[in-house]
Amino acid sequence: MKIENWKLKIIDFVKANWILILILLIGSYLRLYKIGEYMTFLGDEGRDVIIVRNLLVKADPILIGPGTSVGGMYLGPLYYYFMAPFLFLAGFSPIGPAIGVALLSIATIYLVYLAGHDWFNKTTGLIAAGLYAIAPTVIIYSRSSWNPNIMPFFALLSVYSVWKAWKEKETAWVILTSISMAFVLQSHYLGVLLIPVILIFMYLLLKEVRNNKLLKSQTTKFLLFSLALFTLLMSPLVLFDFRHDFLNSKALYKFLTVRQETVSIRPWTAIPKSYPIFEEINSSLITAKEPVGKIITLVLVLWSTYMILKNRKDIKSNSGFYSIVLWITFALIGFGIYKQPIYDHYFGFLFPAPFLLIASFLTLILKSKFKILGVIALGVLIYINLINNPLQFSPNRQMNRSIDVANKILEVANGAPFNLAVLAERNYEDGYRYFLDINNATVLHADIWNKSTISDTLMVVCEMEETRCDPTHSPKAEVANFGWSKIEEKWEVDGVIIYKLIHSK
Repeated sequence: MKIENWKLKIIDFVKANWILILILLIGSYLRLYKIGEYMTFLGDEGRDVIIVRNLLVKADPILIGPGTSVGGMYLGPLYYYFMAPFLFLAGFSPIGPAIGVALLSIATIYLVYLAGHDWFNKTTGLIAAGLYAIAPTVIIYSRSSWNPNIMPFFALLSVYSVWKAWKEKETAWVILTSISMAFVLQSHYLGVLLIPVILIFMYLLLKEVRNNKLLKSQTTKFLLFSLALFTLLMSPLVLFDFRHDFLNSKALYKFLTVRQETVSIRPWTAIPKSYPIFEEINSSLITAKEPVGKIITLVLVLWSTYMILKNRKDIKSNSGFYSIVLWITFALIGFGIYKQPIYDHYFGFLFPAPFLLIASFLTLILKSKFKILGVIALGVLIYINLINNPLQFSPNRQMNRSIDVANKILEVANGAPFNLAVLAERNYEDGYRYFLDINNATVLHADIWNKSTISDTLMVVCEMEETRCDPTHSPKAEVANFGWSKIEEKWEVDGVIIYKLIHSK
């Protein structure tokens, strides 16, 4: 009888939530299908799995994460600890961490639905989750192991949890906020643009509970615990700074004060850039880089302005809308004062926000007398995202190539020590080195001059056209430090050329 009751409950749940289940299934397929062939696996990804494998195999603790491309700073190590169980469960295959990121992205689809449902209504949640599930840019950054790729989940969880703590006076939610923000800040430093949003809600929360002694005591307890937890999660960065002459702090200070070519100290300079940047965000995320992104931006700006003017005295009942507006506003200010090129992955902490905003607008249209326009608009968005789906392109097979090249090098080396160099425009040795390491190859590192690190053989992997390779004269440190050399043999494997160099006599 009990089993029958469970069956009925499951059937009822599926009937009530079949659209959401379908969205999650579609999102799962688009993220997990042939993930090993589509995932990015280059030097950065190889470096990450080398570090995490050392944690698992050698119990080598990690106090610092990847370095930033701008500013010479280092992130915290939380992403590496996130990778560890997935790498272990996958038998040390880099596919494991990529699957971990994909699963977190699938969880983000559900969280987008939940936020849309609680901030607006069920229809908004379903539309936002559906568009998020099929967005090409989101899918691309959901299929590879990379620290910025976990930001969307933790960024949304940060905003949603602090809103929940304020709106429902359930102050235990701030614990989740502190954990989420630690992950956000250690995924990419642009996560700092979420801090003003969090602080505004924390201020509102404290304002709400100050006259309620019981709630005030409860809130104080949870806030102190949350602060302690956040400090603990961020402590590896502090320890690293103490041990390395405050390298990160000095780099951050230089980034903000000296490098005026990177960040403007005048916030008002962001104003004229805000609209074009918002257009770029919508084009990248919502409309698969199609020109219709310009129309979406204009509609959202006009509608948001109307909503703000209409509900300026009724903020609390429209708190979900204002949460998104604050989220996007501080992001636009941050991007506006940033003077360097902005790439799609920089939007990671903002990914869910435009989907929730456009979904709330479409829901309003679908419930009005202009319902047909809402149906057409939603249909167009679904169509342009599906026709631009990244699965229509051939997989890059970067990991498979790394394995095949490493196997060839192992065959040629035949157990002897060797040096390794990669000649490429956007890659370096660690993608290949990982598969050499796990096969117990003796790879000597000659990135700085040291006679003890120079072997009798240098294996050079060239990913460029053969006419551009010239491995014996490359200025790259790993080649130059090997000394005068000549090509003994060469092979082509998966579109790259492998050279065996020996010393010239």
